[in-house]
Amino acid sequence: MRVLVIGSGAREHTLAWKLSKSPQVDKVFVAPGNAGTQEVATNVGIQADDIPKLAMFAKRYSINLTVVGPEDPLANGIVDRFQMAGLTIFGPSRDGARIEASKSFARMLMRKYDIPSPEFKIFNNYSEGYEFLSNHEGQVVVKADGLAGGKGALICRDQEAAINALYDCMEDRIFGPAGATVVVEEMLEGQEISVFAFTDGETVSSLTAACDYKRLLDGDRGLNTGGMGSYAPADVWDKELEKQVREQVMEPVVHGMANEGYPYRGVLYAGLMLTHEGLRVLEFNCRLGDPETQVILPPMKSDLAQVMLASMDGRLRRTRVNWGNQSCVGVVVASRGYPGEYRRGLEVNGLDMVDSDILVFHAGTRRYASEVVTTGGRVLTVVGSGPTVTDAYERVYDNVERVTFQGCHFRRDIGLIEGEPPPGERPSNA
Repeated sequence: MRVLVIGSGAREHTLAWKLSKSPQVDKVFVAPGNAGTQEVATNVGIQADDIPKLAMFAKRYSINLTVVGPEDPLANGIVDRFQMAGLTIFGPSRDGARIEASKSFARMLMRKYDIPSPEFKIFNNYSEGYEFLSNHEGQVVVKADGLAGGKGALICRDQEAAINALYDCMEDRIFGPAGATVVVEEMLEGQEISVFAFTDGETVSSLTAACDYKRLLDGDRGLNTGGMGSYAPADVWDKELEKQVREQVMEPVVHGMANEGYPYRGVLYAGLMLTHEGLRVLEFNCRLGDPETQVILPPMKSDLAQVMLASMDGRLRRTRVNWGNQSCVGVVVASRGYPGEYRRGLEVNGLDMVDSDILVFHAGTRRYASEVVTTGGRVLTVVGSGPTVTDAYERVYDNVERVTFQGCHFRRDIGLIEGEPPPGERPSNA
């Protein structure tokens, strides 16, 4: 098989690395890729949003399977375009991708099929939203309806903040057209987990769960980011919770979408909050997460290419998905200034200094002659594994400081389970 992975982040590096290990796969291409994907695949100079060129490449080079990493191409109909051209591609159709691309669509679907969800209101104009919030004093989350690069959810601790957030979305359009419609949701408290499963539109595979860290600094302080690290499995994850999530969330949404006439095939990612009143769905995503992919795919025992093909061919019922039993902790190494302005073109050192059992997945990097230099805010994810999350924590933090570039920083509490002392005292780096 010849496989094309679309995207340029650490998620896509992880996908290319995992797919290259399949005995079914002879060649992996990544478009556009990064310095890390060059080590396991051939980079292709086509951007992830250039759907016509990607389809032409897949046709010309007889690609047997295309795997889409980011959400934007899925929301823009890349799966529909490839399938019309007779090409096999992993991921949901444009209609299926609405479960992430439109929060109002997802909330209405959840309401119709009794999937546990926070209370919410949908507003298509500012005046109606303003009237509601003027008479609502509780804490809320104001969400732009469309895709906003992971930045479209605004946590509002009081009424003034909520009204300001509504104005920013709908009047100032800080998220562009994504904020033309807004969803206002009740604030939830509890532990957040990310749950993943494969589905062929009917069958839902076994599930796995991870925890990610959005805030820039230790102790969940600082600005919100695309993710500063993650660990898997989630410390609260067990057979009972898996059964509950399957029966209350994953199967109902897959069956509901099929019933509505747009069967969902690919990876289904549910962001959940475990509250005192029970689990609630914060959001659905139509692809693998980043940085969660970096900790759930390394221990996976099943052949990823085989699972993806079975998901698209309706054969998942006969395909066992074994997520493995190792624990992983992934620490994102970021550029100084991220998630704001940051420098690019900084030389990355120490990649050859990490231990052989440590994985380093590239995100914002490129190769310049013999050097690897930075191109993004999130530059690398360093991943350690072990029998427990604490073991994986110790392994990754024994190595992460060996990879350096000017101004690099990372959190030092990724995978540090609340209530447990750290395996060793380490200096703050953020």
